[in-house]
Amino acid sequence: FQGTYEGWYCPRCADFKTDAELIEADKCPIHLIVLEREKEDNWFFKLSAFQERLEALYAENPEWVRPKERYNEALSFIKGGLNDLSLSRARIRWGVEVPWDPEQVIYVWIDALINYYSALSYARPGEDLTERYWPATVHLIAKDILKFHLVIWPAMLMAAGIELPRNCYVHGYLLQGDHKMSKSLGNVIDPFGVAEKYGTDALRFYLLREVGFGQDGSVSTEGFEKRYTSELANEYGNLASRSLAMIGRYRHGVVPAGQPPAALVAEFAGLEEELSERFDVFDLSGALDLIWQRIKRLNSYVTEQEPWQMAKEPDRAGELDAVLLGLAEGLRSVSILLAPFMPEATTKLLEALGVSDASIGAAGFGDGAAGNRIGELAPLFPRIEAGAA
Repeated sequence: FQGTYEGWYCPRCADFKTDAELIEADKCPIHLIVLEREKEDNWFFKLSAFQERLEALYAENPEWVRPKERYNEALSFIKGGLNDLSLSRARIRWGVEVPWDPEQVIYVWIDALINYYSALSYARPGEDLTERYWPATVHLIAKDILKFHLVIWPAMLMAAGIELPRNCYVHGYLLQGDHKMSKSLGNVIDPFGVAEKYGTDALRFYLLREVGFGQDGSVSTEGFEKRYTSELANEYGNLASRSLAMIGRYRHGVVPAGQPPAALVAEFAGLEEELSERFDVFDLSGALDLIWQRIKRLNSYVTEQEPWQMAKEPDRAGELDAVLLGLAEGLRSVSILLAPFMPEATTKLLEALGVSDASIGAAGFGDGAAGNRIGELAPLFPRIEAGAA
């Protein structure tokens, strides 16, 4: 329907702000720029008609949105009362023309949301991907566009009779100090430069270790260097190099057969189930931490057992076999489980371990590495000089 809209408009958000959203009388709470007061005749979507249906959606599906604080934020916005939404603009010359009114174009957020669904029918010439990809299993969004995706978009889908995404996950901001990264503030860390120099494995690992997935968190060059050196180069990379070197030196490059150490078997018991639970609730940082606990345990196990001392005593050959098998098996297991986080590094290590089945179903700790002939392994994460990132 047609109507007149008047409000505070942020050109960077391409969105009108309510009085409740403003942190100052006339400034955008996200970009901190002075808002423009606009008034014009537009076409509207009757969002208010979906108030009860949206409230019911949230009441009946308490885990539809994660993390919980974002669920609460979206529900609070809905319960605050929904106003009808201006879906067109009169003064903008670029955009998708309103089919029944060539003097207006579709509001950018309306056509952007529609594309999630409509693009599936034309993304590939002669192929309709709608049935294959819709409804989305997980819709991943940023917290600053929560209103569009968790309020407006489901209402639009309801209006069109289209099934909603099955889950939504809202991620937070990467901060420099207490501030969101911004080119205008000059506080941006170039992710492409870091990835080119140190690899996407290291960058992905650092971000998920440093900031809980879904939360805001501060990142820095210093923090990256610290985790890269202490965890990637030392705890994982050095463990791999030492273990393979000992198998090569003490057992002619073949992983011993036999029973893995009971102590490590107990440490790894139930790990896949724990990880599955973490992934089911999109706790990627928690899942990574569970794996890293086992890597730390493997490192402490080497220190405790001192296999280099066992190698000097022929009557302890059986003990040495069990330790080397345990290390190889531990590395095989954690590397399979780490593959979604660090696919390049884990592939190199699994190949060096002679692992033929790297599927998630083969990750269980047992004797999967026994009898494998190991290969060469270059340093997975070469050391960096302080300040080099």
